[in-house]
Amino acid sequence: MNAAEVHKMSTEELQEEEQRLRRQSYDLRTQAVTEKLDNPRLVRQVRRDIARILTERRQRQLPQQQS
Repeated sequence: MNAAEVHKMSTEELQEEEQRLRRQSYDLRTQAVTEKLDNPRLVRQVRRDIARILTERRQRQLPQQQS
């Protein structure tokens, strides 16, 4: 997922995607402890996707606070 894709999402879609990614992050972390991960880079990728979503949500929130 890149920033352009995140920017196109609605607020509800961002919330749903954030919840999905947080669940996936939890699953990957527990999988890393209990067994070997197929692709260890996924942990970093999911973390960065969550950060992109949080950044977009914050950018949408700032103009509303200034009004």
